[in-house]
Amino acid sequence: MTKIMKASEFKAKCLAVMDEVAESGQGVVVTKNGKPLVELVPHKPKSMRGLLGLLKGDLVIKGDIISPIDVEWDAMK
Repeated sequence: MTKIMKASEFKAKCLAVMDEVAESGQGVVVTKNGKPLVELVPHKPKSMRGLLGLLKGDLVIKGDIISPIDVEWDAMK
């Protein structure tokens, strides 16, 4: 269950609330005049592991990709 806290209380306890959210993994909704304003949630770093090898087996290199080609082209177009 997400904790709800008034903005004035959050302002007074900001650093302690941040530590609590980081440790518990549970978010806090901060309200102003009784209306939800922001939600503080723990940071979850994006994993690059899912992207590595994403296209493995789908891309195929055909021919020599290192040697220059015999076609001249204008890079200023």
